[in-house]
Order: sequence, then structure tokens, then C-alpha cells
Amino acid sequence: MIESVELVVAALAAGAAAGAGETASAAVKDAYTGLKSLTVRVLRRAKAVPAEVVELVEADAVTLTRDESDTVGRRELTAALTAASAGEDEDLVAEALKVLELTDPDGTQQGKYRVLLHGNKGVQVGDHNTQTNTFS
Repeated sequence: MIESVELVVAALAAGAAAGAGETASAAVKDAYTGLKSLTVRVLRRAKAVPAEVVELVEADAVTLTRDESDTVGRRELTAALTAASAGEDEDLVAEALKVLELTDPDGTQQGKYRVLLHGNKGVQVGDHNTQTNTFS
């Protein structure tokens, strides 16, 4: 499966984008609300998570694009979730998968969110990434 924290961030962004619209189904809204609630709980129980990161989630401000002009953005959220060991929270990851299944059924069906990697170096999974590796 792709890195669990990245999965949660992607699901928050997809849920915020879909949930903001009037046409979002009740299932999408419910799943996204559950994901937000679990994410906030995980962030609040962690030590030293900036309040701005929690506010980002609560305000539905996680975006689909990686806009570097954001004061608090995906990078900070990813770092905070990683520090909070959010990727190990099975309920959170399951809820993120549910949101992605509802907001991106084609990607889910194609296996976009289910990538298994073990013992690899320099692997990056996801869309529109940039990576520089230096192996020694």
C-alpha cells in the first residue's frame, strides 16, 4: 500500500474538494467527516503539532495541489502525521481508503492506492512527484 500518511493526506484533499460541493453524496460527506475527526484526534494526541496544522484539517483547507504558497500545507501536514505515527493507526488508514474509494472509484479500481513495497530504496509512489536520489 502507498505510504499510509500520504494516503491520509490525499484522502483529506480529495474529501475537502468533493465535500465542498453541493453535489457530494451523503456517503462522501460522512466518510470525509469521519476521516477529519480521526485525523484531528491523532494530531491532538501527538506532542508538538502546530495548531495551524490542526486548523488546516478542521477548515477543509487541505488541497489537491501542492501549492508552496500556503503558509501551512501538505508538507507540514505530512510531517505532523508522520510524527504522530498516523500511518500506524489502522482506523485512520481504513477511513482514508474509504474516502478515496468514494471520491476516486476509477483510481481505486485500478489499484492506485494499493501499492506494496518492502525493502526498497529510492521508490516514490504517487502522482506528479519530483525526487532526487543520492545513493552511496
